[in-house]
Amino acid sequence: MHKLLAQIINIEGNGGSGIKIEGPTDFKFGSDSIGTIVGQSLSYIFAAAGIGLLLMIISSGFTVMLSAGDAKKLAAGKGALTNAIIGFMLVFGAFWIVQIIGTILGWQSIFQIFGQ
Repeated sequence: MHKLLAQIINIEGNGGSGIKIEGPTDFKFGSDSIGTIVGQSLSYIFAAAGIGLLLMIISSGFTVMLSAGDAKKLAAGKGALTNAIIGFMLVFGAFWIVQIIGTILGWQSIFQIFGQ
């Protein structure tokens, strides 16, 4: 059993009886190494990046559509869309660079982290 931080609290009650409260014992990310924690959380990070990309594209699309000919609002919408695409390219590029380096160096653990 792994403990993450201090997860046991003792509360003293009336008459000397104490209550012991323990944290979760089957914590998914409770591990001794930071690499395991990062590896297990990568799928959640990529999912959050994808949802963020979708929300930024929708938001910038609404900004462009509702600009009503205002050049500043149109430029702000285009800038937000450009930033969303650049962010997507950075995340996607980082994923593939790690995959290529893992293949070249023969790191099979990389493929297990990314679920392949």
